[in-house]
Amino acid sequence: MPPLFLLPYNLLWMIGLPAALVRLFWRGRKQPAYLHHLRERLGCYAAVVPKRVIWVHAVSLGETRAAEPLVRALLERWPAHTIVLTHMTPTGREASENFFSGNSRVLRCWLPYDFIPFVECFLRHFRPEFGVVMETELWPTLLDACHRRNIPVLLANARLSERSARRYARLPALARLAFGLLSAAGAQSADDAARLKALGTRQVYVTGNIKFDMVPPPDALALGERFRAFLGKRPVIFAASTREGEEVLILDVFRRALSRNPQAVLVLAPRHPQRFDEVETLIRAHGFVMARRSKGTDSVLPPETRVWLGDSMGEMFAYYAASNVALIGGSWLPFGGQNPIEASAVGIPVLIGPHTFNFHQVTADAVKAGAARRFNDVEAALGAAFDLLEDTAARTAMSSAGIAFATAHRGATARTIELLAGISTNTTA
Repeated sequence: MPPLFLLPYNLLWMIGLPAALVRLFWRGRKQPAYLHHLRERLGCYAAVVPKRVIWVHAVSLGETRAAEPLVRALLERWPAHTIVLTHMTPTGREASENFFSGNSRVLRCWLPYDFIPFVECFLRHFRPEFGVVMETELWPTLLDACHRRNIPVLLANARLSERSARRYARLPALARLAFGLLSAAGAQSADDAARLKALGTRQVYVTGNIKFDMVPPPDALALGERFRAFLGKRPVIFAASTREGEEVLILDVFRRALSRNPQAVLVLAPRHPQRFDEVETLIRAHGFVMARRSKGTDSVLPPETRVWLGDSMGEMFAYYAASNVALIGGSWLPFGGQNPIEASAVGIPVLIGPHTFNFHQVTADAVKAGAARRFNDVEAALGAAFDLLEDTAARTAMSSAGIAFATAHRGATARTIELLAGISTNTTA
């Protein structure tokens, strides 16, 4: 039986389920993929169940990117097992399809809502031998059900900002239950580890950030060369993973700054695909001639085109490889930022805004290493970007620092695999 104080939580789920489904249908208006395989969100699965299963949960795009090197390592360490990779958003699911296309040992589906009947159906169907939850997302009912079935669960690549820790602390009983049911956690940093312990996690180890192990694939670098040929010899500023409200700021400043280098191209890649059309409208409203990645890269970008909209998924390494300098989205308004690791891994100078609470440690480390610079606003950052376009020596120094920074922090995947081997003692290859 679940603990008694999980019952009110599940009662809230039962009452709120219609609202959750309405919200899902609302989101499906812009992203129809939210409504695909709808029964899976209710714990009903059609997939044929393999004999031996490892379950990995990566809620959305960022967690799925982080999970890629770990899933590959799991496949190698446990060759008799199949990975069931669960998601909550279409961007995460689509990314996993791209990463593991054609690999029959990786299945993907939605994680069900955290309601007892749905969770029970999920676990009965797949019967995982152990589970891995990426980064931050914890569901108390699911963790309790795993605990009662003696299914070890590791929180991998765990990060917990001060803001998130305070939110969890507002529901201390539920938080201590969820964190206390984890078999172990592999934290990105010592600060993350301390916050996890304070919330009741029993075994916490600092394993580092798995995203450092995301080595740019050769095909992504080759695509970057194609992008570079399409963009020609023009200087390129890449605004990566931008969020709502940031594109307006960037476009305003870029329009004013173009007088410094009229040949410059702004590559703009919004974080969420449902906003691609909206961002195109913003670009045109600012008077820019623009093109979209989805329209192809067969010719050369026309000289009058000033903005290239990156309306594709899974090509971030290629965009970075084709650029001269990158602005990291999510950091110019209080969204918490994005990680600078992919840009550093391909040697692109990184410019970051003031709002990085979701990636505090890795951002601070990148700045300290000379791979990134932090600015208070978009105007200062784009001014620095145009400075770097003119200063080859400074750009080269930041590029070298970025590659050294990314290389020096690798190894978290191997440490996480060793931690998993320790908690899954009843699981053999």
